[in-house]
Amino acid sequence: MIFVIPMAGDSLRFRDAGYLRPKFRLMAHGAPVFDHAVRSFAAYFRDDTFLFAVRGEESARFVEKRCEALGMRRAAIVALDSATAGQADTVLRALEQARIDSAESIAIFNIDTFRPGYRKPPVVDDRRYAGYLEVFRGSGSGWSFVAPDPLLEGDVTEVVEKEPISTLCSTGLYFFRHAGDFRWAYNNPAPPRSSAERRERFVAPLYNALIARGDRVALQLIDVDEVIFCGTPVEYEQVLASDNVGQRLRATA
Repeated sequence: MIFVIPMAGDSLRFRDAGYLRPKFRLMAHGAPVFDHAVRSFAAYFRDDTFLFAVRGEESARFVEKRCEALGMRRAAIVALDSATAGQADTVLRALEQARIDSAESIAIFNIDTFRPGYRKPPVVDDRRYAGYLEVFRGSGSGWSFVAPDPLLEGDVTEVVEKEPISTLCSTGLYFFRHAGDFRWAYNNPAPPRSSAERRERFVAPLYNALIARGDRVALQLIDVDEVIFCGTPVEYEQVLASDNVGQRLRATA
């Protein structure tokens, strides 16, 4: 499997809040945010490949050094020279520039979310499914929301960005059995289901195209306590203020 980590955003919310460094370089409990996010997958540092999409050569050098320090055996870095149309566009460019074969499995994850002790669920080996999203039960409107199939337990019928069609919210972890399916869904998108989807290319809604063509997509439900969010200045400051979070992160270092 190839873990794809898109990190080519402008960190505008952090910049507007007065932070001078990109959020993935900010320190939290003794290590950069980057380390905590990537260590989510430490169990696979030896055997799987990690593909990072960054903006600029300085960020590429930072990522290279951190991957070496973390003991990652197979890291590839793509440095983009321009802004993208969203996370899905960033991932597509990374796949193209790194020449990832369409038969490869990919898992996409945010650089500002921590998933301590992640292990691949059984659905990764279940060929009935073209992919899966990891979800938790939550509220609000800032997530990718998943509608479960009422007849097939564990299956997804629809994914909508930033509009709560259910209480199942994505953690930002997306698995596609084949990189070719990701490419196909990006180039053959389902009609937008929210105003957010009309403004930006998100990863989660790509599953709607796969579902529409007859593929099955699964959901993997976890407890919200299994994931730590650090994508906004408020979330980052909450991470810094939490001794419990600090203990969890240091325990996985």
